[in-house]
Amino acid sequence: MSENNGGFFAKLRRPSAKYSLLTLLTIGFFSGIFFWGGFNTAMEATNTLPFCISCHEMRDTVYQEYKETIHYKNRTGVRAVCSDCHVPKDWVHKMVRKVQASKEVWGKIMGTIDTPEKFEENRLRLATNEWARMKASDSRECRNCHSFDGMDKEKQKKRAAKTHKYAIEDGKTCIDCHKGIAHHKPKNMPEEPEDDEDE
Repeated sequence: MSENNGGFFAKLRRPSAKYSLLTLLTIGFFSGIFFWGGFNTAMEATNTLPFCISCHEMRDTVYQEYKETIHYKNRTGVRAVCSDCHVPKDWVHKMVRKVQASKEVWGKIMGTIDTPEKFEENRLRLATNEWARMKASDSRECRNCHSFDGMDKEKQKKRAAKTHKYAIEDGKTCIDCHKGIAHHKPKNMPEEPEDDEDE
């Protein structure tokens, strides 16, 4: 058997008698492009709003909440979709996030949040996980559109300008203050201390 295995691997290493090395390299090159194009197209398809709301768990809950926010409808017509906030843009972090999202597929199969009641029971856990991910990345996806440098604090309300100033000084990130910006906060979440306006 070891001779057969040795013969098999030797054949794999040997150039083909039927095809030239150039032909094999050309086929490999175009196969690679075809595979990469298909893989990348599939990845991008999973970043679209229709894909995200194709399951009722999202369509009937967080999507309805999101439609009530400025991220969905505003005076300028700029819309942030699910992937803008929940999927990193750069390839490495995007792939890590896609692997993590496989747990969500498992949850779909198992029916973990398949009713509004189950979703509400799990909302705090789901939100806490997402807030922790955003905090760990310094709100990277928020910063694709928003940045402290790009803010005109003269046009902000007094409290917002003051809070952003403190956030910069204290090294805070967007999600420290903006939980519930696109979805309802969990009803059973612990109370967070409010900033004192007179400080």
